Amino acid sequence: MINTRLYNNLMLALVGALVLLLPAYLLIKTYASRPDESMQEAPHFVGRETCIECHLPEYNDWLGSHHDRAMDEANDSTVLANFNNVRIKGNGMVHKAFMQNGKFMVNTDGADGTMQDFEIKYVFGFTPLQQFLVEFEGGRLQTLPLTWNTLDSVWYHMADSVYANQDIHHNNWLHWTNQAQNWNSMCADCHSTNLQKNYDHITDTYATTWSEIDVSCEACHGPSSNHLKWAALPEYARDEYENYGLPIKTSGINNEQYVDNCARCHSRRSALGDFDYTTQNIHDHIIPNLPDVPTWHIDGQILDEDYVYASFTQSKMYTKHREVQCNDCHNVHSGKLLFGTDYNKLCLQCHSADVYDSHSHHFHKEAGMPGEAVISDSGVKFDVGSGTLCINCHMHGQYYMGVDYRRDHSFRVPRPDLSIKYDVPNACNQCHADKSNQWSENYITQWHGESRSHHFAETFDAARNGKAEALGQLKNIIDDELYPHNIRSLSIQYMGNYFQDSLKQEVENYLSNLYPDMRLAAIRAIQLTSEKDVDILLTMLGDNTKAVRTEAARMLSSIGKEQIPDKYKTVYQAALKEYEAILKYNADFPLGKFNLANYYYNQGLYSEAEEFYLRALKQDEELHFIKLNMAYLYNKIQKNDKAELLFREYLKHEPTDAVAMYSFGLLLSEMKKYDESLSILIKSHDLQPERPRIAHNIAMMHDFMGNKAEAEKYLKQEAALINNYNTRAELLRFYINNNLTQKALKLATELKEAYPDAAELDQVIEQLQQRN
Repeated sequence: MINTRLYNNLMLALVGALVLLLPAYLLIKTYASRPDESMQEAPHFVGRETCIECHLPEYNDWLGSHHDRAMDEANDSTVLANFNNVRIKGNGMVHKAFMQNGKFMVNTDGADGTMQDFEIKYVFGFTPLQQFLVEFEGGRLQTLPLTWNTLDSVWYHMADSVYANQDIHHNNWLHWTNQAQNWNSMCADCHSTNLQKNYDHITDTYATTWSEIDVSCEACHGPSSNHLKWAALPEYARDEYENYGLPIKTSGINNEQYVDNCARCHSRRSALGDFDYTTQNIHDHIIPNLPDVPTWHIDGQILDEDYVYASFTQSKMYTKHREVQCNDCHNVHSGKLLFGTDYNKLCLQCHSADVYDSHSHHFHKEAGMPGEAVISDSGVKFDVGSGTLCINCHMHGQYYMGVDYRRDHSFRVPRPDLSIKYDVPNACNQCHADKSNQWSENYITQWHGESRSHHFAETFDAARNGKAEALGQLKNIIDDELYPHNIRSLSIQYMGNYFQDSLKQEVENYLSNLYPDMRLAAIRAIQLTSEKDVDILLTMLGDNTKAVRTEAARMLSSIGKEQIPDKYKTVYQAALKEYEAILKYNADFPLGKFNLANYYYNQGLYSEAEEFYLRALKQDEELHFIKLNMAYLYNKIQKNDKAELLFREYLKHEPTDAVAMYSFGLLLSEMKKYDESLSILIKSHDLQPERPRIAHNIAMMHDFMGNKAEAEKYLKQEAALINNYNTRAELLRFYINNNLTQKALKLATELKEAYPDAAELDQVIEQLQQRN
C-alpha cells in the first residue's frame, strides 16, 4: 500500500522541479526551435539604420564614402555644382544651369534637338565629378552630359571630353536622351541597393525600384532580416546558423570568392538579371567581359572603361599569391586606401623594402633631388621622386569621363618591347611621354638584361595573324593553371576563332573545367557543323551555372526544337526559358532587342522578330547589321521587295561585305533580276576570290545566260579552290551538257585515274568515246 504522505511529498517535489525547469524549456523552445523555422524564411531588406547599433565603426567609415554618395536626391546639401545662372559651352552649343522655384534646372538640347528646360531630380556621385539625372516618361532617368568637375569646380560637357571626335546629335545613340545614357540600364544596379530594374519589353517602359538610394550595407552583405534574428539570439543558440544569418559571405572565404563579391559592379560585364543574392557564383547573374581587343589592349591593359575586375584577376597578386584581395589595400567600408598617401606601404605589406623600395629596383631619383617634373601622356604632372612610387610603374592609368584618373589593377611589369611590337602602352613612356619606346627599352635592357618572359600578347597577336605556332602556345596557356583563368578563357576563344579544327579535338576537356568562364568560352567557340557539336551542347544544358547552360540553349535554339532529342527536351526548355528571360531583361538596349529578335526568328515567330529588329534599328540607327538580319527575315517570309531594299541600304554602309553581297546576288537571281545578280556576285567574288561557292554560282549564272566560256572559267576556279571529285564532276557535267565532248572525255579519263573506284565514270567514258 502506498504511503499517502510520502506520495504527496514526492509529487510536490516533482511539480517544483518541473516549475523550475519550465522556464529553461520555454527559453530553448522560444530561442532555438522557433528561430530555426523563421531562419528558413527568405531574407528581406531592412535598411542601414538597423546596422548602426552593432556596427558603428563600419557605419562611420561608410558615411560620406563614394558608396554612400553614389546617388542622392537633388537638394542644397547634395548638389555641388554652380547653378547661379551659369552659361556652359559644350558640343557646339551654349547651355545654362539655373534655379527656378527652388529647383535645380538646366537648359540644354532635348530629344528633338531643340533647347529646353529640364529639372534635375537626382545627383550621381560627388568626386572627381558629379552627374545629374532628369526624369522622362516611361520611368526613365537620363544622365545629363553637363557635368560638374568637383576637383576644379567647373562645368564641362561630356561629349567634348569623351566623344570629342563624334557628332553627338539628338538622334545619335550616345545623345543624353537616348539609351546609352539611360540610368535604369547603364548605371542603376551599381549605384543603389536592391535595385530592381523592372523593364517591360512590350511597352518599353521601366518601373525601377530600390530599397536604399545609395550603395548601403545590404548592397554587399545582402538582405539582412535573418541577421537581425540571429543577433537577437543568445550566444549559445547562434552557432547553428551559417554566416550570422547573412546571405553573402564576406569573411572566412578565399580571395577568389572575396573579389567576386565586388565583381558585379567593378567589372565590365553583361547582366543575366537583377542581382541574385542566393548565389556567390557570379556567372549566375553576370558575365564579366574577357580582356580582349578592342576594349582592352592586346596585352590586357585597360583601354576603354573596363573597371577593375578583369585587370586584377590577371595579376600575379590574384593568381599566384592567392591571398591578396581588395581589402588588403582598401578599407572596404570607406573605399579609401589603408595608409592614405603612403602608397608604397601598401606594397611593403608583402614585398621587402630592402629589395623593392630601393634605387636598385626602381632606378629613379628620390624626392628633393635635382631634376625636372615630367608631363605624362594623360597630362598628369609627375614631380621628381614620383618614379619611386610602386603605383607609377606598376599601376599606371588614364583618364575616363574627362577627369576621372583610374589606375590599371593588373600590377604589370613595364614592357616597352611589347609597345614596340604591338603599340600597347608601357608605364615608362606613359610618364616620359616625350621619349620613344626604344629609349625606354634601352634602359630596361641596361637595368635587367635582354631576357624577356613570353607574354600572352605575343601568342594572341600570332593567332590573329594566322601563324601556325600560335596553336601550341594557346594550348599551353589553356592547360597552365598558373595563368589567370580569364586569359585561359580568352585563349579558348582565340583557338575557336583561328584553329577551329584543333578546338574540336580539345573542346570536351575545356567543357569539364572547374571555372565557369572557361566552360562558357568553350561553348561560345563551338561552331555547329556536326551532330557531335549538338551532342556536346546538349550535355551542357544541365550545367550548374546559369551563364553556361543558357549559352548552350542559345546556340541550340538555332537548330530548331524538333532537332532536340526527347530525353533532353525538358532540360532544354528549362534552359531556353531562362535564356528568354535574360533576353527580355536586356531588351532595353538596341543589341538586346536585336538578340531577342534573333531568338524569335529561330523560334519561327517572324512577326515578333520583325518588330524587335525594327525597334532596335529605331533606337540606334547606326547598327546597320540589323538591316542584314531583317533582309534575311523578309526573304524567309517571301517579302523580297523589302529584303532587296534592306540589302541595298546595308551595302551602302558596308560595301566590302562579300558575304552579304553574295546573299544579295542570290536574292536578285531569285527575283529574276539576272543581270544585276551576276554583277553583284562578281563583285563578291572579287572581294573574296578564295570562296569556291561564289565561283560556282557565277558559273551557273553564266551558263544560264549562255556565256559558256565564262561559265567554264569560273567552274575551273571552283575546282582549283576545292580540288575534289565533286567540283571536278560539276565541270564534267558542264562539258557533257554543252556537247564539249573532247574536254569531257579528257576530264573523265583524268577523274577515273584519280578515283578508280568511281564506277559511274566507266559508262560516261564509254558514251563519250562513242560520241567522239
